[in-house]
Amino acid sequence: MPNRLTLSVLDGIPLVQPGDDLAAQILSALETSGERLQDGDILVVAQKIVSKSENRIVALSQFEPSDRARELADLVEKDARVVEAILRESRAVIRAKPGVLIVENNLGLIMANAGIDHSNVESARPDETLLLLPIDPDASAAALRKELGVRTGADVAVIVNDSVGRAWRIGTVGLAIGVAGLPAVVDLRGEKDLFGRELRVSEEAVADELAAAASLLQGQGAEGKPVVLIRGFMTDAPAQPATAALRPTEQDMFR
Repeated sequence: MPNRLTLSVLDGIPLVQPGDDLAAQILSALETSGERLQDGDILVVAQKIVSKSENRIVALSQFEPSDRARELADLVEKDARVVEAILRESRAVIRAKPGVLIVENNLGLIMANAGIDHSNVESARPDETLLLLPIDPDASAAALRKELGVRTGADVAVIVNDSVGRAWRIGTVGLAIGVAGLPAVVDLRGEKDLFGRELRVSEEAVADELAAAASLLQGQGAEGKPVVLIRGFMTDAPAQPATAALRPTEQDMFR
């Protein structure tokens, strides 16, 4: 593991619109920030701009609530159309209480409201507009990594991060929902600790740690800093997608 990491916000990312070329926008922001991509660099990209570029913007009017959605809407005190959108983006409802709807979304992530968001979406009717997660964030990260490599020749990694809550802690942290070019998890089992004892359960969620560090710079509100450059991280562990960090249901002690 490295002794030093540097994290830098890339200035100059515009408000992203459907169909925008994220690679071009990131390269322009690198130039504005006085940076050039180097082998081993990691770009952490906010889910929101990935979803916008992939046109995952939907109008509430297209959702006709099912009976199940209406039932849950009464319980969680939400618009039944929003609940219908959540159900369509989910595999299972985990918890439903007033103000809270926790689901396993179609990506296998346990999240509030399937990761669907109203905030920071440009629309003539923002309260009637939703932003969904990318259909396949790992594929989104891989495509962006490939395009940046083609245009610069640099071997970089890409993380798509999102803000999530945790069952046992207050507050949100950045989470890697898409990963390309680095390991989502580094398995330390079999290695030795300082005193020579074998590690039996240690697996480090390095992509999540990097996503959370970047989230400190990206912010959670109106900061407008969706891309962070991380430099100095090193590992010889094999690359994995973000799905490698999903805990199998049979090992989940909270369901």
